[in-house]
Amino acid sequence: MVQRGRIVAGDPVATRAGIFPGQKRSTALGLQPGLRLFERDEGRESAALHAMACWAGRFTPVVSLTPEALLLEIGACLRLFGGLSSLLDLVLNGAAGQAWTLRWAVAPTPLGARWLAQAGADAVFVEPADLHAGLDALSCEIPAWGETVLRRLQAFGIQRLGELNRLPAAGLRLRLGDGPVDDCLRARGELPDPQVSFVFPEVFVSRLELPSRVEHAEALIFAGQRLLAALAGWLNVRQFLVRACALHLTHDDGQVSTLPLRPGEATADEGLLLRLLREHLGQYRLHGPVEALSLHADEVFARPGQSAALFDQALAGEGVMACLARLQARLGVSAVRVLAGRAEHRPECASTFQDPLAVATNLAATAMPHFPVPAMSTVAATPTRPLWLLPEPQALQEALDGPHWHGPLALLTRPERLESGWWDGGEDGARGDVRRDYFVARNRHGQWVWIFRDARGWFLHGLFA
Repeated sequence: MVQRGRIVAGDPVATRAGIFPGQKRSTALGLQPGLRLFERDEGRESAALHAMACWAGRFTPVVSLTPEALLLEIGACLRLFGGLSSLLDLVLNGAAGQAWTLRWAVAPTPLGARWLAQAGADAVFVEPADLHAGLDALSCEIPAWGETVLRRLQAFGIQRLGELNRLPAAGLRLRLGDGPVDDCLRARGELPDPQVSFVFPEVFVSRLELPSRVEHAEALIFAGQRLLAALAGWLNVRQFLVRACALHLTHDDGQVSTLPLRPGEATADEGLLLRLLREHLGQYRLHGPVEALSLHADEVFARPGQSAALFDQALAGEGVMACLARLQARLGVSAVRVLAGRAEHRPECASTFQDPLAVATNLAATAMPHFPVPAMSTVAATPTRPLWLLPEPQALQEALDGPHWHGPLALLTRPERLESGWWDGGEDGARGDVRRDYFVARNRHGQWVWIFRDARGWFLHGLFA
């Protein structure tokens, strides 16, 4: 790649031939006569970085862009991906799958990581001591400092950042200005270096210009994969699912063809979308050579939240029922029970303890279709019940202002009449016939209780949480 007659960047083949950034065009052609030179296009570079930033959203939501680098804040994401090594492999393999050649570095500071990556470190510098040693070995030829600063450093005989950092900072500020000195401090982590976060767009539209005209549809799969990778990262950050997207093909005559992509269900899976694209391009016929592609996400909606079950990660054979069976075997059948309801109006008889394994077996054998009832039809019919019933109703004192429990009780509901149990009157252990008027009440301390009145007087039966 050439800019203003000098080499800016080259591929590995050019590097092996002795071609490096900064060389003149004529020197590079002399070293490699068959070298293909391309003029630098900063607009295409910016678009590529923008697409890579969207793609990086699958790894972290905190992404920053500079004119020549992509910064990923991964400190909070390491545990999610199983550690730095696993995450680094995913990033490098994902970039290689899109045919991107990376120069990278992992460091505690953004500027330190940028400088090390631009120098081709391709290494991890986690500890501050490692970072400082890596920076000290770098050349002082920092492009952002300008030609004036670089000439002065050459005049001083300084070639490495380590030599520069050993000089008195006050004198350097007088001779070089504040910029280079502050940059060194930021790179070493001695000054804060906040970054401007990349704002993932509200609407996904990504365009990719092809290096040459494509005349066969199947040859567009690789370029389409890059666009889909950016879409998948954007969907991950925005927590969206896509139901329909479209690939727009710009032909050399200026016309645009549209290839709609509609997966069977809303998804954020890049692999599924890529397989769908392969199927479409396998039978698509181009009416002319294609020069550019653009991908538009036409129908997206918020990904529904999901709550994981308590035993969602249990191993096979170690689910809820297996756990209960082991507890019963260890503690005894009578020690592990579940509370089940009974068809009974009397509160003290409306529940019972049952064997959880037997309950699960019965439910599986007698499962019936569930037909939901509209909420409005059940709200008025459902009485207010406390979660805590006393073992036996407790008699309450009564005064002229009504029943008392830690002070006078204010009745909050109308009476609810319960009459039931006439059939088991006189049986051993049976509650017998009850005739009660239940109320929800509250005392002056704000405590809510469930009380009733019968022929004997007022009684406390339950407490509200």
